[in-house]
Amino acid sequence: MKLRVWGAAATRLPNFTLPARLAILLPALFVALSLHPSSAQQSSDPDLTAHEWGTFTSIAGPNGLPVRWRPLTDATDLPNFVEHLNGAYFKLGLDGTVRMETPVLYFYASRETSVSVRVSFSHGLITEWYPHASKAFPSPTSADFTLFQKIPNGTLDWDAVTIEPSTSPDFPGESKSSHYYAARETSSSPLLVSGPSGAQHEKFLFYRGVASFSVPLSAKLAPDGSVQIENLSGSAIPNLILFERRGQQSGYRILGPVRDQTISPLPPLSGSAASPQSDLEGILIAQGLSPDEAHAMLETWKDSWFEDGARLIYIVPRGFVDSVLPLSIRPAPAQLTRVFIGRIELVTPATQHAVESAFASGDRATLAKYGRFLEPILETMIAEATNPARISQLRHFLDAIYSGGLLRARNEPSRRSAACGTMPD
Repeated sequence: MKLRVWGAAATRLPNFTLPARLAILLPALFVALSLHPSSAQQSSDPDLTAHEWGTFTSIAGPNGLPVRWRPLTDATDLPNFVEHLNGAYFKLGLDGTVRMETPVLYFYASRETSVSVRVSFSHGLITEWYPHASKAFPSPTSADFTLFQKIPNGTLDWDAVTIEPSTSPDFPGESKSSHYYAARETSSSPLLVSGPSGAQHEKFLFYRGVASFSVPLSAKLAPDGSVQIENLSGSAIPNLILFERRGQQSGYRILGPVRDQTISPLPPLSGSAASPQSDLEGILIAQGLSPDEAHAMLETWKDSWFEDGARLIYIVPRGFVDSVLPLSIRPAPAQLTRVFIGRIELVTPATQHAVESAFASGDRATLAKYGRFLEPILETMIAEATNPARISQLRHFLDAIYSGGLLRARNEPSRRSAACGTMPD
């Protein structure tokens, strides 16, 4: 038997015995492997850890599946230094089934480290981000609201992110308040990203987006007022909370892991404004977030998650997150934790009554509580209504939302592109 070494210049070995040939080959192979480690070895950093959290928000229609909606109906809640795909009000004209809210990606390292990051959003657009990205696809060049049909996946690249654990830089800020800043209250390493505007410092990589895909759960309201929940993901939902609030009364029920189906009545309401914040913080920590990360996530979204209305708040299976939001970090961290909350808004009879009464009486305070959800709430009510007069009245309310959005868009030059003829009539 003859052995050969194949490479740039293959050479036949002399006719030695097999043990003698192995004695020659094995040291050579050892040296070769040492000089040329595998790509996995080359692209990993045992000193690097990354943690990410974010939210997928959707609204359940009468069949339990997510409906299409426009997640931005008024001024953005982000600081002015955050970058946008096409202006701060581009999303006024976008509709989808899912709003991806405030994913933040933290890094931890004991020494200065450089990484590159790419994130893709299945059937979606990444619409906001900070710091400056090396490349965004599609490029922010036109207010084209048909991008969902043209582009299967929006992507964002940060080619040169420097992790600086030994620094304490000043981070950008503004006088106006924003949910954005709460995410900085962690022990994560500061980041430096250089761009056309110079060096930008932040405690995390931030991005948001809008997409059109099905979420892992369906949530259908039964005639008896219970919620029929079905897991569509093929993986167990790690934990789930059913929450409702009406003014100062609220209640919640922790349903635990959901593998297939479950049915639950809405929780009883109490006057104590009961909040699952403490329980949810513990759930987030159990999923892999550090205590300060879990607290930062709750501080960012508690006003929204526990506002008036009824909703499911659940842990999105990691496999689902990776499938709709692929994330690539080079070199790869030794540990990558991704914890996403799914929020499904439920259009209950109590919600419908509150919205219809508020429109009829001109109760702007109540309407403001439902804000961006008003359009899909009314659409659901119209779909379920049978009385022609009531349908006509509901459509009148819906037209008021459309007209109001167009008027707001016309009041600011920066919004005009978002208000051009692609908004519904």
